This record gives sequence, C-alpha cells and structure tokens, in this order.
Amino acid sequence: MRPVFDPANVHRLKHRGAVDADGHVLEDASLWDHYIEAKYRDRALRLKRDENGLEYLEIGGRPSKRTRRGYPATLGRMGQKDLEAFTPHPDKTYAANMPYGACDAAERLKLLDAEGLDAAVLYPTLGILWEAELDDIELSQAYCRAYNRWIADFCRNTGGRLIPIAHLSLGDPEAAAIELERAVKDGCRGAFVVPFTWTHKAHGDPLHDPVYAKAVELDVPIAIHPAFEPFDLRSPRFENGHRLTLLASVTAGEGVRQAFTTFYDFATFDRFPTLKLVLLECGAGWIGYWLDRLDGVATATYLGGRAPLELKPSDYFRRQVWISGDPDERTLPAMMATYGADRFFWASDYPHPDHTGDYLQALEEMADAVPAPARRGLLGDNVRKAFRF
Repeated sequence: MRPVFDPANVHRLKHRGAVDADGHVLEDASLWDHYIEAKYRDRALRLKRDENGLEYLEIGGRPSKRTRRGYPATLGRMGQKDLEAFTPHPDKTYAANMPYGACDAAERLKLLDAEGLDAAVLYPTLGILWEAELDDIELSQAYCRAYNRWIADFCRNTGGRLIPIAHLSLGDPEAAAIELERAVKDGCRGAFVVPFTWTHKAHGDPLHDPVYAKAVELDVPIAIHPAFEPFDLRSPRFENGHRLTLLASVTAGEGVRQAFTTFYDFATFDRFPTLKLVLLECGAGWIGYWLDRLDGVATATYLGGRAPLELKPSDYFRRQVWISGDPDERTLPAMMATYGADRFFWASDYPHPDHTGDYLQALEEMADAVPAPARRGLLGDNVRKAFRF
C-alpha cells in the first residue's frame, strides 16, 4: 500500500517562482496499448511477468535484453539507499512502487504546491528505455506518437503547470519533423531526442535538418536527454565497465556531451541561428572546460579549419543553448558567471533513484551562492524563456 501523502513532511523551497526543468513521470505502462495506432498494437511496449513473477519490458514484441527482470519496480525509488529496496521480487511492481505524483497529474500538482514550485517540465521514464533496443524505424515513430499523445493529455488540464515535452526519434528525420508539428499543436512545448541514433549519423549532421528547421519554424527547443543506449555504444575500456557504478554514474551524460559537440562540427548553429538547444541531465560543471577547449581548438589550431564557424563555440552557447544543472553542483554559480546567467537552470530528475532525494535543500544552498539578479533566472525564468510558457 502506498503511504499517505502529508504535505507537512515535504520540504518547501524558500524561494518563489521556481520551475523544475527536468522532472519525470512514471507513465501508465498501458499507454502504448491505448494510444498507438492499431497496426502496431501487437508490438506495443508492454510490461509483462516472467515465470518467476518478475516484471519485464517487452519491446517490439520481444523481451528486453537491456533491462533486468524486476527492474521496472525500481524506477521511482528516489532517495532510497537500502539495496534491499532494489532486490527483485514478484510483490515489487512498477505500479505498486510509484511515489506520489509520479503517474497522477492531480497528485503532481499537490506535490508542486507542497514543494513551493510553480511548474515542472516533464519527460518520460519507460520512454527513455525502449529506443536502445528498437531498431525498427517505423515502429519507433509509432512509439513516439503514442507517448506524445498521452503526455499531452496528461498535462492538458493542469493550468500550464505541467509542461509536456514530446519524444522524437531521429531514425526518420522527415517523420520526426511531422510529429514535432503535430505534438506542438497538441500542446507540447518542445521535444527531446536521445543521445544516439540507429543510423549512427551525428546529431548535428544536415541529415537531421528537417527536425531543426521545423523547431525553428515553431519556435520550440530541441532537448537532448540521456537514455539507455545500445550495448555496442558502451566503452570497452574496462571489463564489465557498466558494473562500475560510480564510473557509470559520472559518464551517464557522455552521450549528451558528444551529441551537443557535433552541432559545432557540422556548423548547425550557423545554418539555424535561432535554433534553441537544451542539454539535460548531464550536469553543468563540465561546460566550462568543454567550451574553453572548443574555443581554443576552433580559433587557434589547424583543426578549427576543418569545421569553419562564423563565431566562437562559446558564443553560440551564449546565444542558443541552455543547460540544466543538478541542485548539488557546487560549480554551477561559477559557470553562470562565466558563460551567461541566462543559460542555466536546475532540475530534480524526480522520481528517479540515481539522483538525490533532498534536491530542494541542495537547491536552496546553491541558489544562495548565486547573485540575486541571476537567481530568478536559475530558479525558473530561464526555463520559462527556453520553452516559452
């Protein structure tokens, strides 16, 4: 039985006007059955149970090889450190372990009220697991359409406080551009893509220009959000490197960093000078070294001639890119001072277990280290500007 929600037990942010730039829903696991087109329903994403009663994902009609049995029950365990809570058991299910507000819009609004937050920009959970195992481009588009219809409905009557973001798959850029327009007309405020492509074409490659052209036309951002990735994209540097949990944790955003950098290699920002790009769940402290390195190479070495740019890489960042930081990042105030206070915002990752559960306390400490004129931007105004709500 789920515990009774008591707002008195929730830490309330002392600052007003805050927006969570990257919250998550534990979406209804049956949504793909209900929202996908009939011709794809037999291969809809589903939760099933194995012979031991453990839940598993079925993707494209096949059992998932990327997620272990019993894993779905752990997806909402933010703040829990006891390893027993993550031990598979038939009684531990995805639905039974949902924390408050994870899959109910009315609950999420009450949680925001208790936390003192104005709004939350929402991304999926199951939706960032399947693309690593589905190389069927047509079915991937159908999975995205189904989720996008559902998240628009989930957020529709929430007074603009729950912000739906569409999922796009870059396997078919023309289809993704069509879906972006449909989803935005349905209420989504932008879209996200995962940090890899089954075509192995870099995100900045002109092959993907139909998506960016449509985003510019609609004046919505494209975000890059981490996701499960195909096994062959993992570094073979160390034996069983994915089991080195601390290493895996700090490199989880590597795909986002690499995808972002290809926008410079292919001069994407020159082709689309009003494109808005958002980098999520990869931290923000790294961006200082990254931009310094890119500026140096682009302007002072022969390598820069291979990717001729009209501006310095850091100038494009200040003009067109936003990045989210974790509330416990101590370097974020310094990054804001150097690369533009209007380029940064915070995100909770609620309710995923790989981020700290005391994010509001950490956010207060970080916000206090930011000069007052920039604080409102960090807390909420910057993400409002990026997504226009």
